Amino acid sequence: MNNFAAACFLIVLQILRRVKLLRPLFLSFLLTLSALVSTEANPYAVTHLRRQYQQAAASKEAGEKFYQLMAAYNKQDAVVLAYKAAAEAIRARDASMFNKLTYVQNASKLFEQAVKLDSDNAEIRFLRLSVESNLPGFLGLSPHVEEDRQFLVATLLRHPNSGLDAESFGLVRTFMVDRGHVSDAEAQKLRQL
Repeated sequence: MNNFAAACFLIVLQILRRVKLLRPLFLSFLLTLSALVSTEANPYAVTHLRRQYQQAAASKEAGEKFYQLMAAYNKQDAVVLAYKAAAEAIRARDASMFNKLTYVQNASKLFEQAVKLDSDNAEIRFLRLSVESNLPGFLGLSPHVEEDRQFLVATLLRHPNSGLDAESFGLVRTFMVDRGHVSDAEAQKLRQL
């Protein structure tokens, strides 16, 4: 918690001691403040990265911002590494012809690291599939498409026991169905979940 948040927390505690009637209001304020501080303190929170990734996929400007954020990441959280890999791939989309391959190769290496750290994580597999399925086949950098597709279909069909939260389940299911990564029968089953 940064100094500003700590000071606000202490002030709120002092006020709570004096004004018992307004306690629910101040508790609500405190929860809101802590949520804001935690987002600022951790730009690599997965819920934040999901939104950033979706925006980056749709906009060159957002893609650059996402790439800059992820380029600064230097830890070993598997899911965050997968988002870093996705940022490299998005950077490739917007790069000059001379640099595209370098970014895609960097993305591939980062995905390998992420999968080695947590091979059963559906969000990592989703990110890798979303990148590899959009690469030209002649590059030879899409060897995991079918493996990830099968893994994700099996995971989605186990929902709500899939390990995916509601937000990521919806995101992955929509991608798989809308992009034709499932059969008609699988799509029908997934729509019922």
